[in-house]
Amino acid sequence: MLLSSDLIDRIKLPFRKEKELFSSLRDIMGFYPRRIEYYKLALMHKSVSRRNAKGRPLNNERLEFLGDAVLDAVVGDIVYRHFEGKREGFLTNTRSKLVQRETLNRLAQEMGINQLIHASTHSNSHNSYMGGNAFEALVGAIYLDRGYDSCMRFMQERILSQLINIDKVAYKEVNFKSKLIEWSQKNRVSLEFALASQTKDDNGSPVFVYKAVIEGKEAGKGKGYSKKESQQLASKEALQKLRREPQFIDAVFAAKAARTKMEEQPVATVPETEEKADFIVAKPEPRPEGGNARGERRRKPAAAPAEPAAPAPEAAAGEEKDEFDLSDITATPKEMSREDIIAMAEAAAFAGAEGGPGQKA
Repeated sequence: MLLSSDLIDRIKLPFRKEKELFSSLRDIMGFYPRRIEYYKLALMHKSVSRRNAKGRPLNNERLEFLGDAVLDAVVGDIVYRHFEGKREGFLTNTRSKLVQRETLNRLAQEMGINQLIHASTHSNSHNSYMGGNAFEALVGAIYLDRGYDSCMRFMQERILSQLINIDKVAYKEVNFKSKLIEWSQKNRVSLEFALASQTKDDNGSPVFVYKAVIEGKEAGKGKGYSKKESQQLASKEALQKLRREPQFIDAVFAAKAARTKMEEQPVATVPETEEKADFIVAKPEPRPEGGNARGERRRKPAAAPAEPAAPAPEAAAGEEKDEFDLSDITATPKEMSREDIIAMAEAAAFAGAEGGPGQKA
């Protein structure tokens, strides 16, 4: 049935007005579109100002919303069947990696979807997630045109079998918390992880819920069986919100501007609570070197009144007498008198008489 329908669409191709678009979509999806208007709308960015007969804007935002939900369901189905026996947390993380904005942007680039998007030149060069949004809108168009089974076929045959290795993606560790912290540090915005609740599941295992708060605004919430897991999920949701909601980024930087402006403003002087100690004499300022405690230059003590000088004895010329005068000492012996010689002889004779018979004279 599918082959015959595809053959019929191929036969009709030369007679279609937009056969180049039909052919390009066939290369991307693996089948021809039936209602081309869905796909044209999926490839129309909001920067192209077009409105329908009722004045409503024509762009791919509504199809993007639908495609996001369909993509989550289809990829969740594929992941559930591919990884039998794996826990819910593992399946959730794997699905998130497959449908995250970076992955969809890369797919849109590799498949040639970016070349089919209708957008203004400025938006096309400055919008980093335009391709991913168009990919989701394309899935929404497939769902409306051909149904859920065609979306499953598109993801299995064109994406997971050719462009993405689902096993490699599943076991690749992505640290969303580190990415969020790095972003906050580069942009100098405040970031904190607040514990929202801590409960237990039916088996008694602890369950943590953490919030990622940027500049006082809740950016994401994560629930897990550990603090690390819940903070990782909260960081991932915060990053997705920052990527998908430009108005949230504007609110974050507005809060940052208000905070930094408040920090830069001069703080009003706070009244003192201490009583003035007027009774304490202030310590005088130090004066130049040589001054006293009061800053006055130290004066030399006045000299005591001089006492009348005692007259120097025998100082005919006013000279003082030397304390160690050696002038009376001479090496020449005095001449002995006759009386001195007789006395010395008598003393020597008397000393010899007292010496005794055993002693020679």
